[in-house]
Amino acid sequence: MEEYCGAQARFYDLYFTGVEGDVAFYVEEARRAGSPVLELGCGTGRIALPVARAGIRVVGLDRSAPLLALAGQKVAAALPEVRASVELVQGDMREFSLAERFPLVLVPYRAFQHLLTPVDQEQALGCIYEHLEEGGRLVLDLFDPLQDMAVSGWGRGGLKKDTDFIEPQTGNQVVVWYTRHYDPQLQLMEQDLVFEEVDQEGRVVSQNHGRLTLRYTFRYEMHYLLELSGFEVEALYGDFNGGPFLGHGEQVWVARRV
Repeated sequence: MEEYCGAQARFYDLYFTGVEGDVAFYVEEARRAGSPVLELGCGTGRIALPVARAGIRVVGLDRSAPLLALAGQKVAAALPEVRASVELVQGDMREFSLAERFPLVLVPYRAFQHLLTPVDQEQALGCIYEHLEEGGRLVLDLFDPLQDMAVSGWGRGGLKKDTDFIEPQTGNQVVVWYTRHYDPQLQLMEQDLVFEEVDQEGRVVSQNHGRLTLRYTFRYEMHYLLELSGFEVEALYGDFNGGPFLGHGEQVWVARRV
């Protein structure tokens, strides 16, 4: 897994904005389960803070110190009851050890895909299993790029524009460019990113480069991996509104420790 450096972290919330409906979905799952909730790959607190605002105590774990620092700033600026409901921990989802068990573990926004080998995935699921209460639930989402691979070949080609946004502190426009490549043997998607910052005079004032490497996992492979790790699959959705999985795209998994 790769960590975000300070420059990438600066643009993290502006670029990695989540999937439609995911915040409400995870908050509702937390309400159903009750306190405490464990979130793995909590990043800057995009899910953890709304969970805490819903009155649920949440422990957020992430490997990236820069992202946790941003999450800490958000927690410090929150209302006292929210601050008291959030605990942030730096750690690796493959080998963490906490002093409590949870009725619910969340792994939102494809954080599970930062595990780049089946061994990594099994280790993480083993840790999750040990930290769940009897009958506790695991909820996570993945992205299966099968349709994208079919359309784009294996993602060969030059830089393409992904999106742009305004950096609020400076008012500068940030244009995000990317190239994407798939490795079908290792089931890896590698995306090289360029964050090009343009001032109000149209001058490029900075360029930050990053690489995002994710492992994609097909439906029945993931189903088997969950069962192998001691979970019973309760549901697989294709979106955060409970729609059916269509064979590619979003995989929203709900599984129970048995």
